[in-house]
Amino acid sequence: MTSWALPSHSDWVAIVLTAQLATLTTVILLLIAMPLAWWLARTHSLAGKLVAAVVALPLVLPPTVLGFYLLIALGEQGPIGQLTNALGLGILPFSFSGLLVASVIYTLPFAVQPLQQTFASQGDGWLEAAATLGASRLDAFFSVVLPMARPGLITAAVMSFAHTVGEFGVVLMIGGNIPGKTKVVSVQLYDHVESLEFAQAHSLAAILVAFSLLALFLVQIVNRNK
Repeated sequence: MTSWALPSHSDWVAIVLTAQLATLTTVILLLIAMPLAWWLARTHSLAGKLVAAVVALPLVLPPTVLGFYLLIALGEQGPIGQLTNALGLGILPFSFSGLLVASVIYTLPFAVQPLQQTFASQGDGWLEAAATLGASRLDAFFSVVLPMARPGLITAAVMSFAHTVGEFGVVLMIGGNIPGKTKVVSVQLYDHVESLEFAQAHSLAAILVAFSLLALFLVQIVNRNK
């Protein structure tokens, strides 16, 4: 039977770093996902279908493939890397900023799709009613649409945070394994297993399982109360 061990200092450093990454990723994703999901829920154009397919691509693409192309694009010879270098920002791979960019891209569908489904289920009746009362489209969106979309917003936030916590392939490709800078919980767990430190790995894995169950339970409660 595998023994347990209390999380070490390096484990807590990885946990804190992961929480920071997941929080920033979730905030950025909600800001991006709200207008994008709103447009996808209301458009019937071919462009909308193409954008929806691109957004959903991380769901079916192997994380290492996405990580590889991000590494190329963000690297010194890549188009984004050349731009960040020209702006004096350096290159993003093997930095926390690079992890953040990769996490936002990889987790995008987990934020967009719940919101898109929520917006699509609302219909146009509420917007038309708000318009008859003199509300502008922007005012109606913030005063009518968003309050009604609260379950979708909560689901998008919880799933985005949880998915970021569980990332491995993409963050390893982009961030590498730098303690205190890019070594997140999933990479720390991998290192424990690779070093045959099964007691430490067992503790971290149990924390991740408990967190994942809690996140899914919260999503179930939110969806049940819609």
